[in-house]
Amino acid sequence: MKKATLILLLIAGCSLNALQAQLIYDYKRTADTYFEQKDYYSAAQYYNKALTTFTVKPGEYRPYQLDKDGKSKQKKLKDYEQVVYRLAESYRMYYDYSNAEKWYAEAVNFDPVQFPLARFWYATSIRANAKTAADYERALAQFQQFRQSYKGTDEYSNRTSLEIQNCEFAVEEMKYPPRYEVVKVTGNINQGGANYAPVPVSGNTFYFTSSRPDSVLLEKKANPFVNTLYVARGGPNNFESNEKLSIPMEKGMEQGAAAITPDGNTMYITRWTKKDGAKQSSIYRSTRNGSTWSEPQPLEAGINAPGYNSKEPYVTSDGKYFLFVSDRPGGKGKFDIWYSTIGAGGALSAPSNMGNTINTIEEESAPFYDPVKQVLVFSTSGRTGFGGLDFFSSKGDFTRWAVPENMGYPLNSAKDDLYFASLVSGNALQKGFISSDRESVCCLEIFAVKRKAKMAGGLVLDCDGNKPLEGAKITLLDSTQRNVLETQTTGPGGNYTFEVEMNKKYKVLVEKENYFSKNLNFTSEQLSMVDSMMNPTICLKRFEIDKPIVINDIFYDYNKASLRPESKVVLDSLYYLLLDNPKMEIELGAHTDSKGTDAYNLKLSNERAKSCVDYLVGKGIPQNRVISKGYGESRPIAPNTLPNGKDNPEGRQLNRRTEFKVLKN
Repeated sequence: MKKATLILLLIAGCSLNALQAQLIYDYKRTADTYFEQKDYYSAAQYYNKALTTFTVKPGEYRPYQLDKDGKSKQKKLKDYEQVVYRLAESYRMYYDYSNAEKWYAEAVNFDPVQFPLARFWYATSIRANAKTAADYERALAQFQQFRQSYKGTDEYSNRTSLEIQNCEFAVEEMKYPPRYEVVKVTGNINQGGANYAPVPVSGNTFYFTSSRPDSVLLEKKANPFVNTLYVARGGPNNFESNEKLSIPMEKGMEQGAAAITPDGNTMYITRWTKKDGAKQSSIYRSTRNGSTWSEPQPLEAGINAPGYNSKEPYVTSDGKYFLFVSDRPGGKGKFDIWYSTIGAGGALSAPSNMGNTINTIEEESAPFYDPVKQVLVFSTSGRTGFGGLDFFSSKGDFTRWAVPENMGYPLNSAKDDLYFASLVSGNALQKGFISSDRESVCCLEIFAVKRKAKMAGGLVLDCDGNKPLEGAKITLLDSTQRNVLETQTTGPGGNYTFEVEMNKKYKVLVEKENYFSKNLNFTSEQLSMVDSMMNPTICLKRFEIDKPIVINDIFYDYNKASLRPESKVVLDSLYYLLLDNPKMEIELGAHTDSKGTDAYNLKLSNERAKSCVDYLVGKGIPQNRVISKGYGESRPIAPNTLPNGKDNPEGRQLNRRTEFKVLKN
């Protein structure tokens, strides 16, 4: 009886093991099928089910055991590791980085030969989940460890270098207070699916793209998550949206990411299809007919290059330029930003690439341009930032662009940030909307943004009397790239103020006709904890063409033309004045008293004036901007002798002088 019972138990145990093995195989096979079909959400569900059936996990056997049971356990452990890694991959591929991080954290302990990228994706997941500088430091440590161990020289090596730069940049950037206020839009706009790419129509209305579930499609048992355009109304940060935009939609296609011309009568719209998880997109044009829009028609082949993608159109507010994104040949790599000029009747010129200053070998997306400020805003994953797509800005006019600058935290996050839309004409970066998946596992949502104003200013005086100087032109420049950022003119109070960004270097140029210009360099780093700062008061000195100005304290050795060291210090002030007034040409004149012959004094004064010019030229002032002339004793400004015929030392001292006068400005 005991023997029979034992046999039954052994049979039951074998059956249970067989059933368990079959379950593992079935769940894993199903998960693998979904994974190959790029249905990563379903794949993750079945990989999770497969994991619940495993009894052998790391640490429960010794891989060097050679008996049959040891080999069996080793095979099961190999299956377990494959399921864990595929589960982590599935979560990552549908952007659930929180769960992906959890499983990659286990996968980094697996065989690095079989899973060489486990640590790279673990670091990527940590970075994608980052909320603080400490999170970026954790990701940085993992990327550095991966770089040390990874032997490949492929795209992952390059991406690792960029990710390390991203983490280092983010740690440094997050030391400073936020540049923007970023608030998720409330109301029912961010409901289900993705909601993104707002297009302002009026003060309280905008169109946007959404893939929220469609009740009609649900009833038809069709895929309800189809992108199309919706209308949102409300404000300032609360919007309701229950209405689709009245525009025809072609069956089997999705549409959105639109742009509207300044007159409000033409809309450009992106339409796309999906096949095997890949998108094929083109740009269409629709015209307004009352409250509805016409059937969109595809743009010409110049915009929609056959066999390639075109998407994300934008029309500048002055109606002069049409911008879009495309992966056509002739770009820097992947998706680039392109532009066309808009002619009569809306005709679009042959597109031009925005160039290597803007585009990178990675992805560029969603361009926006303010023609008043001449500022381009776009998103890219190819530059140092916080990770994913980040907002960058560049000043330019379609002929020349400044090096793009990251727009900082929290406008940018560790996730994807794109589709900047401004609500303020002429000051685009002040207020608007963005799209981001920073608070979502899967999808973009719409956020309202407002720049935190930081002010810097000062006071301009007339040096003669120290009274406020009205009408002085003040120019704010980026002292790093020498770009003109803004100009203004002082009023009766002589004051000026500029809105500036934190942790940047600036230069202020102060100019007024018939006054010597001055430059002021300053850094806004001290604005981190305050809202405004005042620069030192600047006074401008008035001049007249050809009117001499005495330079005090220029000394020479007796009967010599060589400058004393203390004289060079005084001439340095003239050197800086010439730097501040780069178009000014001057004459340096030297004078003597009446001691000595006329010929001797003329020769000595010529040599002394030349010594001053030589000093300035030696410091880098062009020769054609400074000329020398000696006047000898011919132009006294005080008597050399007293009325009684005696010597007048004070008068002779005044006559032994060096002057300069402006010849041309």
